[in-house]
Amino acid sequence: MNSTLNKFAAALLCAGLAAAGAANGQQYPVKPVRVIVPFAPGGGSDITARVFSNKLSEFLGQQFVVDNRGGAGGLIGMELTARAPADGYVIMMMSASFAATSAVQQPAFDPINAIGPVAEFGYTPFVLTVHPSLPAKTTKELIALARTTKGGLSYAGTGMGGATHLATELFSSMAKIKMVVIQYKSTGAAMADLLSGQVPVIVGSLLPVTPHLASGRLRGLAVTTAKRWHTLPKLPTIGETVPGYEVVLWFGTMAPRGTPQPIIDTLNAGINKALQDPAVKKNLEGDGMLPSGGTPQQFGDRIRKDYDRWLKVVKETGLKPESR
Repeated sequence: MNSTLNKFAAALLCAGLAAAGAANGQQYPVKPVRVIVPFAPGGGSDITARVFSNKLSEFLGQQFVVDNRGGAGGLIGMELTARAPADGYVIMMMSASFAATSAVQQPAFDPINAIGPVAEFGYTPFVLTVHPSLPAKTTKELIALARTTKGGLSYAGTGMGGATHLATELFSSMAKIKMVVIQYKSTGAAMADLLSGQVPVIVGSLLPVTPHLASGRLRGLAVTTAKRWHTLPKLPTIGETVPGYEVVLWFGTMAPRGTPQPIIDTLNAGINKALQDPAVKKNLEGDGMLPSGGTPQQFGDRIRKDYDRWLKVVKETGLKPESR
């Protein structure tokens, strides 16, 4: 099966390269490609971006150089991508915060129509995580604690309107509790305060949270996916306590809208090929991610579904964008 998939991915890559060359009069890429990551180093998007940038460099013969442009829940990097030339030499490696931030911030430019899908890498749950000093060992106990905490229970956010923010707002809304967000500029900064006990709760990305769950420095209460996650089988889902709750954290590559289709096809084929590489698969699965891949259309459908859902959450919760 793996052999067949590898051959298929290789065929796609060759076809994409040939098409890109025909469309541009030369083979793409002919110079380094800038890979914008709209978050600070150390988060799930950054970790994943570096894995795939290395593989695309190997497959396509040019450097794919990661450029971290964090801030505003990913909006700064998204705007840089949206306004970049649509020639394949600026791409973005992004997470589910793309749809969330677009729904909340409603920026002057239109991210959904200005930036297009290339390929999804894979997906993970978020993990409802607390500092061990917090007297809550289950989601039910956390809800009860929040209901008796004057002023509401505080939690760490990693940018206004980001996926972490909206995933927590959805949880608090569905659980009918009050939670107060403390915003951080990056996942790394939020994790530092969580580990020190300065903030007690985060609905955090699996990749940076997992090592601290294993060491006991943090306590996981539940995952946000509809089913229990294979790398954390003892953790229940939030939905087991709050019926209907489900949030998936995806990662993928995007490019300015209008990027020639042959270039999109080349990048998509390279990513699908990377997903069949044993070292990449081991790396992703070791971090708890389920590799996905697929077509730009499939990835675009995922983004649109998320965006429509978060627009509804924003309306129901009355979230307002922060001024920049």
